Amino acid sequence: MNTVRSFHARPLVRTLCALALAGAIVIPATAQPGAPGQQGPGGFPGGAPGGPGGFPGGAPGGQRGGARGGQAAQPPGPPAPVPAVVAMARPTEAELAQLNAAVKQFVATNPIATKYQSLITVTPPRAVNPAASFSRSGVRNDARHNPFVETAKAGDVDILFHGDSITDWWQQGGAQGGKEVFDKHFAGMKIANFAIAGDTTQGLLWGLVNGEGRNGETPVKMQPKAIMLMIGTNNTGGSTGPEIAEGVGAVVAELQRDFPSAKILLLAIFPRGAGPTDANRLKNDEANKIIAKLHDGKKVFFMDIGSKFLDDKGAFLPGLFRGDNLHPAAPGYEVWAQAVKDKLVELTR
Repeated sequence: MNTVRSFHARPLVRTLCALALAGAIVIPATAQPGAPGQQGPGGFPGGAPGGPGGFPGGAPGGQRGGARGGQAAQPPGPPAPVPAVVAMARPTEAELAQLNAAVKQFVATNPIATKYQSLITVTPPRAVNPAASFSRSGVRNDARHNPFVETAKAGDVDILFHGDSITDWWQQGGAQGGKEVFDKHFAGMKIANFAIAGDTTQGLLWGLVNGEGRNGETPVKMQPKAIMLMIGTNNTGGSTGPEIAEGVGAVVAELQRDFPSAKILLLAIFPRGAGPTDANRLKNDEANKIIAKLHDGKKVFFMDIGSKFLDDKGAFLPGLFRGDNLHPAAPGYEVWAQAVKDKLVELTR
């Protein structure tokens, strides 16, 4: 969203459309921005709106009806630093007042807008974006978190995997999991997989600052050479695409702080849903376009392999994903491994 300075009646419709596309949302007036939050670790201001993800019947996280089913959303923790290239623009109170005044003027002169004026307002990004906060998720419980802390203390890891169930299930065997593919392509490499089925950007952030990446301000002994990261599909239930992008950006920033010598292979969030018009896929596509800006070719390397799973109509190629149109099956993990293995080896040199 561009900073609002002045408005003229003639281009107002174009202005409103541009604002909507850029992140200002024309929504029912009952939706309210979230409450301001406090500063996060290191005194950094926090991000924008967002919320914990979720799926019908249960868990946010790369699974349905799973680990966090029925869990109530928790208030966001302290906000995390968000890189400027993925941060949403936030209007000042004066700019917001000016913008809403322009909307009011437009409504008064447009019959159809007047008819539906109770539905029209402009809501800015919330002061605290839950997706870009240090918030423990229900799935990052002690049974999963504590072993990661012990691994981080011990060190001796060259490659670190981070994400949700899509990455976690590299460890599942059989036709639906990636273990056999992992053993085929990555055997002998020093890889730690810290992904957790059902997790979100904020849950990953919490884990990193609670012993998986640092203890207080002290980095852990584990200092991987490369990190493969894909996170965010579980935020779709309560976040917009730009909010998810801020969460991913916050994770990248935290990984760089905790593991300054590591190179990050940042994967675009995989496609999901039955086709290209799936609402959650569209939301992730929007986030992917934003997080691609984090690529610098030095420390962060963005890679989008989603098209390798799809036919020319945007549907999953037969056999590559499970019936949920969300998780890779073993053949999908094979495609994934072939796409990233050489790059991961390169990044460890």
